Amino acid sequence: MNVIVIHGCPSNVEKAMDEKTRTYDKHWIPWLKKELVAKGIKVDTPLMPEPWYPDYNKFKEEFEKYEVNEDTILIGHSCGTAFLVKWLGETKQNISKLILVAPWRIPTKEDRKEFYDYPIDETIGSRVKEVIIFTADDEEEPGKKSAEIFQKELGGKLIELKGHGHFTMGDMGTEEFPELLEEIS
Repeated sequence: MNVIVIHGCPSNVEKAMDEKTRTYDKHWIPWLKKELVAKGIKVDTPLMPEPWYPDYNKFKEEFEKYEVNEDTILIGHSCGTAFLVKWLGETKQNISKLILVAPWRIPTKEDRKEFYDYPIDETIGSRVKEVIIFTADDEEEPGKKSAEIFQKELGGKLIELKGHGHFTMGDMGTEEFPELLEEIS
């Protein structure tokens, strides 16, 4: 088994990718990686190119540097979920689990429309052994609607947690995400 986590997309350049000040690849991702590595699970957390202006082909080029097979668990946060679903539809890849955290499907900025606006391949559910979608009771409306869209199209289990917002450090108040860890194990 291996796990690949695709981070979300910040709304701006976030201080020119400075590792100390950027947040899009933080939140629960480093904690999750540490926990999984301690269990002997290989985890990759690639930095996607220019995530404040997401481009599917640039994301794909970076993502395909990593091995994905039928034992892989793919986890996406926010816009990372839109990328993974499109990629799975395009490649027809079989995987073990697809976990969408605070999934996002609805463009809230005109320059992101192309990234989100694609037909969801209805055969993904037949190639993914398990689909799990995390949302929160206090997520923004476009996020709640996105979770509903993905669940309707992909099936799987929808988990709504209380007080997790968009599953960022600021919304959760912690980097720990034991519910996600439990779904991986």
